[in-house]
Amino acid sequence: MTVRRLPELLGPAALVLATALLGLAVSVSLQNYFLDTLVKVSIVVALYVFIGNSGVLSFGHIAFVALGVWTAGVLTVPESQKNAIMPGLAHFLLHTNVGNVASLALAAGVGMLFALIVGLPLMRLSGLAAGIATFAVLEIVNNLLRYWQAIGPGLNAFSSVPQTTGIWQAAIGAFICIAVAYAYQRSRFGRQLRAAREDPAAAAAAGISIYGQRLLAFALSGGLAGLAGGIYVHLLPIEVDNVYLDLTFLTLAMLVVGGAGSLLGAVVGALAVSGLDSFLSAAENGVDVFGWHFDLPTGTSVIVVGTLMAVVLILRPSGLSGGRELSLPRRRPRVPDLPKVRAPT
Repeated sequence: MTVRRLPELLGPAALVLATALLGLAVSVSLQNYFLDTLVKVSIVVALYVFIGNSGVLSFGHIAFVALGVWTAGVLTVPESQKNAIMPGLAHFLLHTNVGNVASLALAAGVGMLFALIVGLPLMRLSGLAAGIATFAVLEIVNNLLRYWQAIGPGLNAFSSVPQTTGIWQAAIGAFICIAVAYAYQRSRFGRQLRAAREDPAAAAAAGISIYGQRLLAFALSGGLAGLAGGIYVHLLPIEVDNVYLDLTFLTLAMLVVGGAGSLLGAVVGALAVSGLDSFLSAAENGVDVFGWHFDLPTGTSVIVVGTLMAVVLILRPSGLSGGRELSLPRRRPRVPDLPKVRAPT
């Protein structure tokens, strides 16, 4: 890692750290908004690892978040309460419990493994076909989790999951996702995938396996999404519809608004849109700000976020970050002064 490239990692990490410190300074009632924002950063960075580097749009990554939610949730509900909450749970899950850190690692592993399996056929697709196919994955996973009670609570919300996600656990999860995303994009594999994104024909002619590089990024992003899901379920009770279409739309909007082409854009978009969405959601129930009372109609947050995404796509297609990372300016080499030569008289 060169010194000039350090801001690419430290910039997004500093934004997460500032959000965490601000979350510690506010009241307990407001702290949940900061916790939710930090989890959203992890999810959007997971999206960036695949979408940003490959240029292939995926509507299915929230399926990996949902699998992380289910994995960490089922494995950490106390065994004494599983029969009451999930009476149809399979026997090996009914009698298996792990700790917080182990549940997060398993959530990441399940997300990565499932992404690898579904990616084997899907990563041969591009464009609209890839988007529709990944959306089909989201639909399949949502219906499995909704109706197959052998692996979870079905339509009921997860309850009795230890609420271990505090500010620092959420921040550490975001730091891990940012570090992995940075390491990947600076690696040979990340550079090859971005080359395939810019010119697939030239990349293939240079010997780059576009299919293999997409599959690697898809599996890696699935693992990060699973980790984010594990952190999410340890924050609040979640039901299957909490990790479905609304979260898909919101996180994609964050990535687009911030700039899908850079890690900085993913973090900036997650923080900006999450803050706006949290305020508008609170304003729908009535909120006082500096003596002004806001009481917005239900659904305002979705309309405003959708409008913001459309405006950014029209006026600044590369997002707020312009698709660029933070970096130190290059030092121009000093050109030595040439000796003056007098013209012959």
